[in-house]
Amino acid sequence: MTISRGHSLLLLLTLALSACTSPPAASPPPDNEARTEAYLQQIRDRPPYLDAFLRRMPKGGDLHSHFSGAIYAESYLRWAAQDGLCITRSTLTLSKPPCRAPEQVPASQANRHPALYAQTIDALSMHNFLPLAETGHDHFFATFSKFGAAQDNHYADMLAEVTNRAANQSEVYLELMASPGMDIARKLGAAAGWGEDMTQLHAKLLGPVMTATVAEARRQLDAAEVAWRRQSKCGSSTPEPGCAVTVRYLAQVIRIATPAESFGQFVLAFELVKADPRIVGINLVAPEDNKVALANYDVQMRQIGFLHALMPEVKISLHAGELTPALAPPDALRSHIRSAVEVAGASRIGHGVDVLGEDDAAGLMAEMAKRKTMVEINLTSNDTILDVVGSRHPFQAYRRAGVPVALSTDDEGVSRIDLTHEYQRAMLTYGLSYRDLKTFARNSLEYAFLPGESLWRTTTPFAMGAPCAGTVAGTETPPPACRALLDRSEKAAAQWRLEEQFTRFEASAWPVQ
Repeated sequence: MTISRGHSLLLLLTLALSACTSPPAASPPPDNEARTEAYLQQIRDRPPYLDAFLRRMPKGGDLHSHFSGAIYAESYLRWAAQDGLCITRSTLTLSKPPCRAPEQVPASQANRHPALYAQTIDALSMHNFLPLAETGHDHFFATFSKFGAAQDNHYADMLAEVTNRAANQSEVYLELMASPGMDIARKLGAAAGWGEDMTQLHAKLLGPVMTATVAEARRQLDAAEVAWRRQSKCGSSTPEPGCAVTVRYLAQVIRIATPAESFGQFVLAFELVKADPRIVGINLVAPEDNKVALANYDVQMRQIGFLHALMPEVKISLHAGELTPALAPPDALRSHIRSAVEVAGASRIGHGVDVLGEDDAAGLMAEMAKRKTMVEINLTSNDTILDVVGSRHPFQAYRRAGVPVALSTDDEGVSRIDLTHEYQRAMLTYGLSYRDLKTFARNSLEYAFLPGESLWRTTTPFAMGAPCAGTVAGTETPPPACRALLDRSEKAAAQWRLEEQFTRFEASAWPVQ
């Protein structure tokens, strides 16, 4: 059929009008991450804005937190007064009654005597500390024996304090280090003795007393968590913020011990992880520079390695390399981190400050990057205890080597900090970006000892695995395969929750300056 000239003109006019009235192409979604990055750079030199931003920023979890050291001194002193404990005037140590005058006074008197109150708070923490009569290292570690008596009967209060503080900083996960039953395990180890036949010793330790110690530790944990959830109104219409925080535990072994005593503790720690899903790994604590700890370090690494070969499913994070030449002889700085990784099988390292002094430091960090051995970075703790700060800290060396890192608090109550403080310190000291901070938060859950598959297919850069790929957490319902992953994996579920937080956070309307 032939189209006339008139019809052709009419057709062209119709097409032109149609083009003019068709809806415009959809604009791309806003890049909220870039917008958040730009805002952070604007406020980095404005402390009130920066603190508010970082406090709200999702942080994932704190993987390096000593349960007793996470409590503020004011809480310990309040509980001591409630329980009728005493304060020894000469040492400002809390102790059980009766209070023997004049050397001891009831802790309740501190509330009526401002000078005594202030002096006790200073003794139980780093508050007002000045390196005059003692070093930061010595004052820090001395606090634990001073407030230890105030912990009894207050584990629920302690859980409430640390979880509420975490929730109020947008944390979703805590791994708390604790030592349930370790005193008994030390005695069991001492009674069994020590020899190089660890198979025989292990069998000897696995008797009815060890079984009963595991059961009692679990009972105590049950009681503490039930009491915490009750007093925090978890499951009610008005729960405290901390109820939303997932809490897991690391069984910590006290390293200042004979080989026999430490092996007894390690056996208990591994048995606790096997018996209770809330206890997700083990750790090794107390001053690494202590002469007993230095003398027995290598044998302790072999002990952990032996047990890990028997139970490879048990996760291991170890304090290693928390040393400087001022604290330990040169030989101690050459191999502690490598031994923790290669002999003991640690998948995370706490502190790792002396890494550049280790033999073949570049090779060690390359191996850690290949194994994805994460380092728990504790900037304030390393400053206070080791006098390692700024460019003297290996934080940037780890990052350049591709070793995954995450920020943590170590002992936020003793140090009088929180995780927000550590994020701010890292950002301002090392010129970090929002994307850097976001990576640390994601790392904290990627390398957490929560069971299950990861949400992520790769972490450099972070990219979701096939079940959830292409889904934006917090804006759409997960597809069935993604939902199935989140239902079966505690790790993936926590990571998804973090991504939901990031989606909401990055969509914020930032304050006008």
